[in-house]
Amino acid sequence: MLPINRRHLLATTAATAAIPLIRPARAQAPTIKLGVLNDQSGIYSDDTGLTSVACVRQAVQEFGDRGFKVEVIYADHQNKPDIGSSIARQWLDREGVDAIIDVPTSSVALAVNQICREKNKTHLNSGAATVDLTGAQCSPNTIHWTYDTYMLSKSTGGAMVKAGGDTWFFITADYTFGQQLQRDTARVVEASGGKVLGSRPYPFPDTTDFSAQLLAAQASGAKVLGLANSGNDTINCIKQAHEFGVNKTMKIAALLFYNSNVHALGQDMAQGLMMTESFYWDLNDRTRAFMERIKPKVPKHYPNMVQAGCYGATLHYLKAVADLGPAAAKADARAVVARMKAMPTDDDAFGAGRIRADGRKLHPSYLLQAKAPGQNKGEWDLLNVLATTPADEAFRPEGQGGCAMPT
Repeated sequence: MLPINRRHLLATTAATAAIPLIRPARAQAPTIKLGVLNDQSGIYSDDTGLTSVACVRQAVQEFGDRGFKVEVIYADHQNKPDIGSSIARQWLDREGVDAIIDVPTSSVALAVNQICREKNKTHLNSGAATVDLTGAQCSPNTIHWTYDTYMLSKSTGGAMVKAGGDTWFFITADYTFGQQLQRDTARVVEASGGKVLGSRPYPFPDTTDFSAQLLAAQASGAKVLGLANSGNDTINCIKQAHEFGVNKTMKIAALLFYNSNVHALGQDMAQGLMMTESFYWDLNDRTRAFMERIKPKVPKHYPNMVQAGCYGATLHYLKAVADLGPAAAKADARAVVARMKAMPTDDDAFGAGRIRADGRKLHPSYLLQAKAPGQNKGEWDLLNVLATTPADEAFRPEGQGGCAMPT
């Protein structure tokens, strides 16, 4: 045995140090990528827009670190189906987006609904009103979270007829949403013994002058002016109705109106308006707690039901991803949606609920009325709750939608 001297020991140590250490590679945690697709520059930008993005990010923050990363991107579909479809395809084909969220404007939502089904990705819709998402065009990849035309017409339309508004004239945005909202509200009016005396559609989204429609409504002799539109279109209709004095001879039914719209319109014009929402920030302790958490991110804008719906849908989606496992969730969006339906829902914006087999999220709806100036205790204390429709009555019965749940 040769003696080990100091020079030999140093040489051996140096040679050993030069050999790279071989360690087993650590698997990187999967990244779930969320794309918020909505109107960020047009008539629905205040109703959805960047506040919806903030609400999605709030859900991600509250979900926390559960072994996978979550990335949020966003884009403006400009209320155009071709633009929305192009963005959706790019996101799903090239950018690795796993779920598309919000998607107001029913024509855009139906286009994205089809694309997500083709690509087996998740569509979490909060902003669109069309009942077709849970009816004739239902999909195993889609959850319709917040509201729809059935909910709006049953609550607001029914309340107006009960209050004596038994003759109606509609001003209608001439695309899927407006047409369905007029149709569903007319059914409620007629089923309650009322009559529809006429309607005037207008080109969407390029109309700002509603004088011809308002004069036709005034000449009809109807008691109620039903506004089958939303966002800035509704605000402009109400402002111009005051200019023409239509509000003095007709009650105005803003069939899709939010607390944020009341704030934009001002209490002088908004006072007395009735509307239906499934979320209002001051409903209860949980909604107020949510508002306190989101307020630093949107200090000048209290979220409406669509924006809160983006929070609720995202949070439940991430819970389902965690329950299923992120790798399995990325591989099969239908499995994630099925897990979302199997798990009870619960969040501070909407409380406890569930998702039906047709993708319809169930929760109560609330009939609200805009407060008169001086009745509010603060800038955003704008609405009183008049009535509540329970979750199992607020939406169209499952068997009446014609959903065949295609694969």
